[in-house]
Amino acid sequence: MASKESSKGSPAGAPRHPENHKPVTLKDVAELAGVSSATVSLVVNKKKNARIGPETQLRVLEAINQLGYRANALAKNLAKGSSRFIGLVADGVATTPFAGQIIHGAQDEAWKHGFVLLVANTEGDGEVEKDAIAMMLEHKVRGILYSTWFHRPAEVPAALRETDFVLVNCFSPALDSPAVVPDEVQGGQSATEVLLRKGHRRIAFINATTPAPARDGRLQGYRQALESAGIPFDGGLVFDAYPDQEGGYGAAERLLSLGVTAVFCYNDRMAMGLYDALIRRGMSVPDDMAVVGFDNQEVIAAHLRPPLSTVGLPHYELGAAGVRLLLGIGTQSEDKVLKIECPVVERDSAGPERGSLPAPTPAAGAASA
Repeated sequence: MASKESSKGSPAGAPRHPENHKPVTLKDVAELAGVSSATVSLVVNKKKNARIGPETQLRVLEAINQLGYRANALAKNLAKGSSRFIGLVADGVATTPFAGQIIHGAQDEAWKHGFVLLVANTEGDGEVEKDAIAMMLEHKVRGILYSTWFHRPAEVPAALRETDFVLVNCFSPALDSPAVVPDEVQGGQSATEVLLRKGHRRIAFINATTPAPARDGRLQGYRQALESAGIPFDGGLVFDAYPDQEGGYGAAERLLSLGVTAVFCYNDRMAMGLYDALIRRGMSVPDDMAVVGFDNQEVIAAHLRPPLSTVGLPHYELGAAGVRLLLGIGTQSEDKVLKIECPVVERDSAGPERGSLPAPTPAAGAASA
């Protein structure tokens, strides 16, 4: 008797869940509403031209509410040819703390425009990458962001060309592909200008040994800052070291032989090693040597003593700008490579202000005032 009473159904409006917890189907809704599955499909998909009476629509909607029916989003995507998903395929961004901000920025921007981000971290495995892109294409994503954990040229997977895509933190030398990258030249110039504003005129640059857009761009920016300040470039003040703590530590002896008062290091890890070497020699940062790094790795830069002045890589904005570019929103670049500004983060390692940045030296032949 008790079982017969319980089979009478749930109170009106309460979802009824089958004991086996299987997803509720169109057929389940049709049976409860006393209509065909086709009628339920027309109501669910809000077909405006469907000839369904108000009372029938109401019965279907009440059945949907009672059973807790959810439409099959994948089926709807296949029917429409697109979805509210944006894909992000990365070779290591998800497991790299500071580069993980790319995902954060893309996710926030996607959500702002009504999209959900699907993320696949491949760890550089070609087969995983191929499967991830195939899965996203099956889900009819609006487009795909293809990202690398450090700024470099990249080979575009053939499958990406089956949908809209944007390269993030990388670019394709072979294809005219839309890309979003950090402005390495501006970053190098800004880092050097921090030291120039402190009154330094003899500034060294310890560059990286590894060929990369950052290596070339930051050197170009260093040279541009000196030129704008009317200071001749001295190639003897530029040398290479491995871009890690040991590389910075080992560069100290050569740096100190140059008679400079300040140094711009290729990255924060190099600057951390240089700190160690200077302290071991009884020297003080910034009193004996002003130091500026690059990357703004919080775990390093903010916790050195004194805290390191540096230039940040705009990972969050790279992700956000990638989504905007994919959706055709906001700034576009004529050459399809959008460069994002690298922000200066001034702390204490560059020292106090010693003088204003000098005005650029007039070009040869320019008329004097």
